[in-house]
Amino acid sequence: MSIFIFLKLIGSLALLMYGMKTMSEALQKLTGGQLRHFLGAMTTNRFTGLLTGAFVTASVQSSTATTVMTVSFVNAGLLTLAQAISVIMGANIGTTVTAWIMSVFGFQIDMNNLIFPLFALAVPLIFSNKSQKKSFGEFIFGFAFMFLGLTTLRENAMHMDLEHNAAILGFITSCKEWGFLSILLFLLIGSIITMCAQSSAAVMAITLILCSSGVLDLYLGIALVMGENIGTTVTSNIAALTANAQARRAALAHFIFNTFGVIWILCIFHPFVNMVSDMVEHLFPGGNPEVAITYKLSAFHTAFNICNVLILIWFIKPIEKIVCWVIKPKEDEEEFRLRFITGGLLSTAELSIVQARKEINLFAERTRRMFGMVRDLLHTSNENDFNKLFSRIEKYENISDNMELEIANYLNQVSEGRLSSESKLKIRAMLREVTEIESIGDSCYNLARTINHKYRGNEDFTEKQYSHIHQMFQLTDDALNQMVSLVEDEGHQVDVNKSFNLENEINNYRSQLKNQNVLDVNNKEYDYQMGVHYMDLIGECEKLGDYIVNVVEARTDMKEKK
Repeated sequence: MSIFIFLKLIGSLALLMYGMKTMSEALQKLTGGQLRHFLGAMTTNRFTGLLTGAFVTASVQSSTATTVMTVSFVNAGLLTLAQAISVIMGANIGTTVTAWIMSVFGFQIDMNNLIFPLFALAVPLIFSNKSQKKSFGEFIFGFAFMFLGLTTLRENAMHMDLEHNAAILGFITSCKEWGFLSILLFLLIGSIITMCAQSSAAVMAITLILCSSGVLDLYLGIALVMGENIGTTVTSNIAALTANAQARRAALAHFIFNTFGVIWILCIFHPFVNMVSDMVEHLFPGGNPEVAITYKLSAFHTAFNICNVLILIWFIKPIEKIVCWVIKPKEDEEEFRLRFITGGLLSTAELSIVQARKEINLFAERTRRMFGMVRDLLHTSNENDFNKLFSRIEKYENISDNMELEIANYLNQVSEGRLSSESKLKIRAMLREVTEIESIGDSCYNLARTINHKYRGNEDFTEKQYSHIHQMFQLTDDALNQMVSLVEDEGHQVDVNKSFNLENEINNYRSQLKNQNVLDVNNKEYDYQMGVHYMDLIGECEKLGDYIVNVVEARTDMKEKK
């Protein structure tokens, strides 16, 4: 029977975690776009960054989601690492709102009479065709699920009669005899459980239940809360191991912030806890003891993070220097790996779109750089330099293939999450962009191969051929520059018609040169083989222009659907 009740406890915890996840994702869909713009605009200094981090985290009920947004903005150059650290500090304050929600609604108010009416209200909204109503329904559904899990968890804990369980009470009593070591032990336990559950909110719910039922006293419960603060940063650091340098630095800054807070709190542990306890008793005199202890835990969580922020807000620059000194980018990281997609446990569906968008912008910029190498290759005469440049173009072509695969896989994973209909349309257009940009990379490599074949031969292009190739390359380069500007444009400032006009110029010029080439070969101005190489370059540029227009069309369609 005890095993059965234990499994019921695990199931109740799963309900709670699922409810939190559903509610958080629904809130992100409802407010994600606005909060992203708010986050980008309201971080001009450390204090506005702090307030922004707290507000965004309280809004989406997820410090992880705030961290993902923050890191993506750092990588995009919209935020400095110092600004990101202030946002992460604010996120620590914002995440304490969750504990207050559970304390008030889960222990002060009897939610049993509200949970199932909330389910009844949520289901029709979930099946609505309008994305806003659907997301709001999912939020209500997640809210109800969270408190269903919390209520079930409390009931199952009561059935186990934890406060009279001899084994548990014996363990806790023996721990108390260790004095301050018991605080350190429960801090470690809280960290490990949070790392395993990967949800500080779930562990907070368990702590509230254990303390309200009398199993743990206030001091051991607060030790668990401090452990949760460290455990949640360890999870972020593990997830960031495969990410880029900026993501790892942001995760390390989070760890330093919380660990430092735990260290100084331990130095004044009992006086600080007693102060918070007296404050709660003064504000809520004569209340239910079970509810009062949950308020004390929530109040400590908030007071701890606010005090920690008030101390460390003045040391953001030193923290930035420390994390940059500890974590250095790999030698080839800035050039040859994904910068903005952080992947792993840090990513959430709705907010990952902005990361993919920035990665596609970088992908487009790399193909433009690749075409610049092709133009240089045409006029490289030294064999050693030619071989090095051709090898570099080959390397870029391999990178292009890998980037297409990784971005596409990432977008497919994102599309499996809980997304609004608008975001699904965005992902479809972005997948098309990625495919066409990779085709541009293939065309650049085909141009380089043609130049290589010509270089290995005994003849060269005539001055007139070079002049025509230069003109075609210039038109193609203009089209690429226009495409990159459009891909990076977020404010509809770039004229789309210019891209279509350049495509028409490329097509007309290719037709003109094709006809002229037949005449020139017949007139013996150059031999047939050089005419083949020449037209291969011209024809490949025309194909490249088609791919450019396809990218422009995909990006334009996505903007029109916003």
